[in-house]
Amino acid sequence: MPAYYVMLGAPGAGKGTQAARLSQRMGLPPVSSGDIFRQNLREKSDLGKIAEGYLSRGELVPDDVTIAMIRERLAQPDCVRGAILDGFPRTPPQAEALDGMLAELGGKVDAVLYIRARPEALAKRLAGRWVCRAQAHIYHEEFRPPKVLGVCDVDGSALYQRDDDRPEAVAHRALIFLESTAPLIAHYRGKGVLVEVDGEKPIAEVTESLMAALPEQA
Repeated sequence: MPAYYVMLGAPGAGKGTQAARLSQRMGLPPVSSGDIFRQNLREKSDLGKIAEGYLSRGELVPDDVTIAMIRERLAQPDCVRGAILDGFPRTPPQAEALDGMLAELGGKVDAVLYIRARPEALAKRLAGRWVCRAQAHIYHEEFRPPKVLGVCDVDGSALYQRDDDRPEAVAHRALIFLESTAPLIAHYRGKGVLVEVDGEKPIAEVTESLMAALPEQA
């Protein structure tokens, strides 16, 4: 049976970093909803064109479009043993849709990995975060600086700071996360699959805490 894991945490908690590290340890692909969304828009896929239509009108992309993108990604050969989802679901209705999707693939959500961190720790992390324009590789002025200032180590593209990573936006993002994700955390806690770890510890320690808390099949 395939194994599926969901990463949860406020912006800056380290979901992407830990998803990549767990992927290496577990042999499961990290599946980022943000990456999938950007890829569909960049490649102008059918779903990407639909999403672009909503965005061009200043509207939110409906759940069914996002869910279709996720379903398409999870149907790829590299996800046959399961996947580590980062950025989806974000709401209880999306979680219910995910349950149905995974049931069709012969699996279920085995664990939801919630990385906790205080708002002040998140602010410190996000204020120094830079992203490459080509593939969204993430760097940090203090914790993971690039070899060459302003240049991605992987593809050589320019690094930039997202508007929502600027200090003045961090507090607002943390508040939005707490308001929107609290019901999702409660949803998964009620199902008995929520795993909580301290995300303020060193990266390697967080990884070990997550690995130790995973169900035995992992």
